[in-house]
Amino acid sequence: MEGPTEFQQSPRMPSSMPSLVPSSFRGLPPVVWTIFAGTIVNRLGYLVTPFLVFFLASRGVTGAETSYVLGALGAGNLLGPAVGGILADRIGRRPTMLIGLVGASAAQGALFLAPGVWTMAAAAMLISAAGSTVSPAAYALLADAVDSERRRRAYALFGWGVNIGTAVAGILGGYLAAQGYWLLFAVDAGSMLVYALVVAVRLPEPRRTKPARNGQKDGIGYGVVLRDRLALLLLPLFGVQLFVYSLTEVALPLAIHDSGLSPAVYGAMAAVNAVLVVALQPFVTAWLSRFPQLAVQGAGSTLIALGVALTGLADGIAGYAVSVVVWSLGEVVVAGIAAGVVANLAPAHARGRYQGAFSWTWGVARFAALTLGVATYTTLGPSVLWWTALVAGTATSLATVALTARVNARTAHELAA
Repeated sequence: MEGPTEFQQSPRMPSSMPSLVPSSFRGLPPVVWTIFAGTIVNRLGYLVTPFLVFFLASRGVTGAETSYVLGALGAGNLLGPAVGGILADRIGRRPTMLIGLVGASAAQGALFLAPGVWTMAAAAMLISAAGSTVSPAAYALLADAVDSERRRRAYALFGWGVNIGTAVAGILGGYLAAQGYWLLFAVDAGSMLVYALVVAVRLPEPRRTKPARNGQKDGIGYGVVLRDRLALLLLPLFGVQLFVYSLTEVALPLAIHDSGLSPAVYGAMAAVNAVLVVALQPFVTAWLSRFPQLAVQGAGSTLIALGVALTGLADGIAGYAVSVVVWSLGEVVVAGIAAGVVANLAPAHARGRYQGAFSWTWGVARFAALTLGVATYTTLGPSVLWWTALVAGTATSLATVALTARVNARTAHELAA
């Protein structure tokens, strides 16, 4: 049973944010709000990756060479979460977050100063690997700070912070890039260091929880997750849903380009998504909290799949706007659910590794969208990709809902333990 002894809060910090915050997020402890604020600061500096192709072109990097750098960037997203989950459980949440933030900040400077393609690729891999170690530790820290009933709201608030920061960064990035790419790197690295300072000063480290004495060795790796049959069922389902969602940032710009529309149209679609998510998420999260989590996850994932599939029917700005609105509503609906379910399945001593496995699933999904998704679009045709997204998203949504009874039984058992 979780209790106040598991997470020691600073007595100087208020118990919750003022009543002016959205009702869906009221009552969350200061640790959650500190991570929320730090995440906004960090995402405000999320500038280099969206403009990386343009930066590489300014350095004379060819198209083929650019693919090596982007591939290294994607590979880092597969390495970082796995390492971050282990470190979060072994050395602590705060140290892991500090290692990731400071390491990624240093890698930003290395990429800007890199003299050649291979050093650029190495720096890009370090940026994504170090940066992605932060999420498992932050997710685990959120799970430590709140009980199972409030975890969905805590993770939804975290996601809201990501979207707020990203929305502002999209506007800020275009302006800074016009002034000089060095500003992108400076702001990105600086925001990470500011977040690291917040982590060092404002976030207490939870007391480490020892494994239950069940006669089974936990080890130092992911055996605890691999032995969990329910987690091994859920994570691939979430992974396919995340793959479909990742197509919104991979295949959507390809479709807009092939329609003969300008990059500004894609920017406008990204703005539509950001405005909808930032404006609606607090209210939708509050309204949907009364319904079973996996049923909501299934409904939202189906909306995302439908919105992505509607991209194939769009032939102008209005059609693309409709598709973006549909999958954005799905994004709002599912906010915080998958991470919350994974956190509720995890034993207290292994939350970092469970969240590492979930973050790794995210990395695989995005990598698959960048590779398999693009390959399907360009070789088999766009219609094959859109139909695949619709069928895969809907099928995994139904399969997720079918596991509701098992997840509820497991959660009840964990709470009673």
